[in-house]
Amino acid sequence: MIYVFLADGFEEAEALVTVDILRRAGRKVTCVGVDKKEIVGAHGIKITADIKTGEFSPVEFEGVVLPGGMPGTKNLMANATVCNAAKTAFKKGKLVGAICAAPAVLGNLGILKGKAATCYPGFEDQLLGARYVNAPTITDGNVITTRGAGAAFEFGFAIVDFLEGTRELSRELRESMQCVR
Repeated sequence: MIYVFLADGFEEAEALVTVDILRRAGRKVTCVGVDKKEIVGAHGIKITADIKTGEFSPVEFEGVVLPGGMPGTKNLMANATVCNAAKTAFKKGKLVGAICAAPAVLGNLGILKGKAATCYPGFEDQLLGARYVNAPTITDGNVITTRGAGAAFEFGFAIVDFLEGTRELSRELRESMQCVR
């Protein structure tokens, strides 16, 4: 199971593109709403999460994903369940993905220490302990960071590559979705 945390003010494209790609890849994904099920994105799009943080109880999971957006990122950072899930996933070597401003959450949790990472411009100073790389998507160990909504497809494909251990499935998905380079 991959848990995608959604907080009010999240960037819709970052979350939905990622969830779509993961489900096309055959992965089980649960969207977790911070404190409630109906979450409103940064652009007013309402999403109904599968569960809320109060119902979150991971037994077996492949990782966690944090979409960015504002004030979504601040709302993620303020939630203990989200922070604990990210720290637990990191410590267990599971996927920890963050896009746009959300890598700041990972930086503030100490997850990025010694890692290469990227983020939305202006949040570089919150990648505490990381080596900032000016690239759309960076994978360093079990941590995947991405610059923003425009790189959401690359983010999703990078997660598939990490989970599969190969690029074969992401190549097939790219072709079927017409995301050819």
